[in-house]
Amino acid sequence: MSGHASPDPVYDVAVIGGGAAGVGAAVSLRHAGLENFIVLDRHEIGASFMAWPDETRFITPSFPTNSIGMLDLNSIAIGASPAFGLQAEHPTGREYASHLKRIAEIFELPVRGQCDVKSVRKEGDVFAIETADAPLRAKHVIWAAGEFQYPRLNGFAGSEHCRHTATLPNYRGLEGDDFIVVGGYESGIDVAYHLAQRGRRVRLFDKGCPWVAETADPSVALSTYSLERMRDGRFLQFVELFPNVPITAVAREGSTFEVTAGDGRRFATRAQPLLAGGFDGSHGLVSSLFEQRADGFPLLDENDESTITPGLFLCGPSVRHDNHVFCFIYKYRQRFGIVARAIATSLGMPTDELEQYYRQWGMFLDDLSCCGEECAC
Repeated sequence: MSGHASPDPVYDVAVIGGGAAGVGAAVSLRHAGLENFIVLDRHEIGASFMAWPDETRFITPSFPTNSIGMLDLNSIAIGASPAFGLQAEHPTGREYASHLKRIAEIFELPVRGQCDVKSVRKEGDVFAIETADAPLRAKHVIWAAGEFQYPRLNGFAGSEHCRHTATLPNYRGLEGDDFIVVGGYESGIDVAYHLAQRGRRVRLFDKGCPWVAETADPSVALSTYSLERMRDGRFLQFVELFPNVPITAVAREGSTFEVTAGDGRRFATRAQPLLAGGFDGSHGLVSSLFEQRADGFPLLDENDESTITPGLFLCGPSVRHDNHVFCFIYKYRQRFGIVARAIATSLGMPTDELEQYYRQWGMFLDDLSCCGEECAC
């Protein structure tokens, strides 16, 4: 045991966020032997995945490879495989949310849903966590809040006239025959593919050319899942690509939208332009508790702990170390064991078994010099 409940408890750890990062981090705390912790989520377990368009699927494939000592790429817990549990190679968002809820049940995670965290501040050796209901206190905080609940909407003048793809319940309900999509990374290709399958014309703009792979790093290059779909006959027939053409402005004139490109060209459409420009992430909500890197992401020590607020840890796709980007599940899960060990150590708990167990399953990456190896062919 690492603590006891009381009328006004001080938790050993408060995990803020109940998505893949929050659930995975909480499971690692269980494996470390902690019991006095809580998981807080503004909505419910897997809410970000529940909000995906109905047609959107995981770009990383799931296989039940645990039997050969390799975790399913989309797993966030040792012994769990979305492929096995869901019988799906590329799960939908709703399917994956159900997988996360099942993990929370199996590991009996102490989840408090519908708990909107308003602020986190350090008071002496304890964190004061203000919520919409009642304040909480904890010795440690793991910030794992929804990275994909904050669509980036201010990339250019008139972007408010666009609709972010993250706000679409599905693609089949979109009205119109001629669409403009701004952003050519995964979500841009996803919406373009599904519109093309319905015979809709799509003009897709990107300030770069992400569909031409110059690196094997999946944090930068398009996934093979997306590249394969771009070779689909209907995609080739209905989608026109505009690489290296940034959009600088969108204006609305009556029922027509006028889109201006960086090279001066203008394009018109009656369908509301779709913005696939990514997300701002949630780390900005606690930015004052972290030093900032040059790229705006939180500066972390070797344990993914804040360099200026001891006891505050970061888990999830905002984790950065040097030029290493831990943006996908199979990347950031490699740091769960690191965080769990640091917290358990600070509480005076043994960690040798935890480290050995997590290292065995590729979830204890403490040597970043082994990252970044490119494919030769």
